[in-house]
Amino acid sequence: MWQVRPMTREDVKRVAEIERLSFSIPWSEQAFFNELENNERALYLVVEGPPGVVGFVGMWCIVDEGHITNIAIHPDWRGRGLGKKLMEALLIEAERRGLVAVTLEVRPSNTAGQRLYRSLGFTVAGRRRGYYQDNGEDALLMWLYLDQAEGKGE
Repeated sequence: MWQVRPMTREDVKRVAEIERLSFSIPWSEQAFFNELENNERALYLVVEGPPGVVGFVGMWCIVDEGHITNIAIHPDWRGRGLGKKLMEALLIEAERRGLVAVTLEVRPSNTAGQRLYRSLGFTVAGRRRGYYQDNGEDALLMWLYLDQAEGKGE
């Protein structure tokens, strides 16, 4: 029923809509086009079902690390495990690309996000003071070290 696949240009309008519904300082459609067309380090996935695209996740692959830039599920479709489905697909792709670690920032007030990330093995490694521009909230810096030696994803 639900499929995770790479984001395409045709998805950008819907992705930008989900972004606007999810964040106080959303990325623009042009920002997503730039990521797809001009950032060779960018990887963006969408989750799609009968209603169309309902969520997305993005990551920059820099040397052997991934930095998750954004993840969002349309408000009408949250709480159904779609964020986890996206993250799992992203982590499989990170391992396939030979990344050894993945990092992200999350608001301390975003307990649902923290719960998701912890369920996948991310741990808090630090705090970025005043990180979020809209209200000056700190960010928790979370990391997941991928275990390449045990052959995960094979």
